Amino acid sequence: MEKPIYLDYNATTPIDQEVANEMIPYIRTHFGNASSSYSIGRDSKEAISKARKQVANLINAKSEEIFFTSGGTESNNHAIRGIALANKDTGKHIITSEIEHPAVTEVCKYLTNLGYEITYIPVDSTGMVNPGDVENAVRHDTVLITIMHANNEVGTIQPIKEIAAIAHRKNIKFHTDAAQSVGKIETDVTTLGVDLLSIAGHKLYAPKGIGVLYIKQGTKIENLLFGANQEKGIRPGTENITHIVGLGKACEIAKRDFNTNHQNMLSMRDGLLIGLRIKLGENVNVNGNLGNCLPNTLSIAFNKVEANTLASLLSNNVLISTGSACHSGLTDISSVLKAMNINLMAAAGTVRLSTGKYTSMEEIEKAVQVITEAVVKLLK
Repeated sequence: MEKPIYLDYNATTPIDQEVANEMIPYIRTHFGNASSSYSIGRDSKEAISKARKQVANLINAKSEEIFFTSGGTESNNHAIRGIALANKDTGKHIITSEIEHPAVTEVCKYLTNLGYEITYIPVDSTGMVNPGDVENAVRHDTVLITIMHANNEVGTIQPIKEIAAIAHRKNIKFHTDAAQSVGKIETDVTTLGVDLLSIAGHKLYAPKGIGVLYIKQGTKIENLLFGANQEKGIRPGTENITHIVGLGKACEIAKRDFNTNHQNMLSMRDGLLIGLRIKLGENVNVNGNLGNCLPNTLSIAFNKVEANTLASLLSNNVLISTGSACHSGLTDISSVLKAMNINLMAAAGTVRLSTGKYTSMEEIEKAVQVITEAVVKLLK
């Protein structure tokens, strides 16, 4: 049986072989605690320092602004709760968007139990936030604005620089969830003007269970965890050195191979769309705006085809994700597609195809053939 074609890189990525090779010594022999004073402890401390620089170089930050976490969810939690709690005497109002990841929206829901008010900014039909809407939502007690850099479902890239500028004019901290953007599009914290930025290692060909929270120097933030002084006390606990080393190497590779990887993802994504349109014509409808989109992301709806049925039919040959979930016979449409006002039938027929740096044209051609055959079968 042939290995299925993987077109769900936005969900997670395989570990890069160079990353795995970099990690192996820290699995087998380099086990020292970085807080120890003897040589194997010092070796681990130096490895963490190197990784911190590698991450900082990718996003144009200072090494001392990089804090390692267990992943994107923890980074988002820490950024939002940390800023909210650190500024509770100033105000209890937070602005976010209607298309954020649950790692953001669920934190915001939790904070309402503590007396915070959340304003959810709508998006247009392409999934874009209007900076003007953000500015109009600002209140005297607004302490944080958090808007994702790029959407995980439809790939829309948000005007982060413009929104961050609004936040700073109003003396409000700004956070962006960059889990989907780092390594795919330019993600420069200085150019963007953000105060906090979240990274998820497993979206970047690093292992699962490792992430980063960038915190701009001078930003006041409360801790989520309490313990010893690792990560300057911001994120205490014995460091996950193996994974930290892996993420550092992944960031180095992402910077080194950025142009090559970006072009491959884009070419494969566009090849996929062209091939499907040639085969299925007007039955292929794109959600979002490919002119302002992650280079690897394609959200499409097939007319009169139920996405979960299609994904199931394809599961042995092509791996994709859907824009809806089925519970007890009822179709639950994603909050992103709802916010974009995608009609129910189109949303129920939406699939997300996301390419990666390993995707080949041979795979794309095969995927087009298999998907076409499955769609035609379901239309009969």
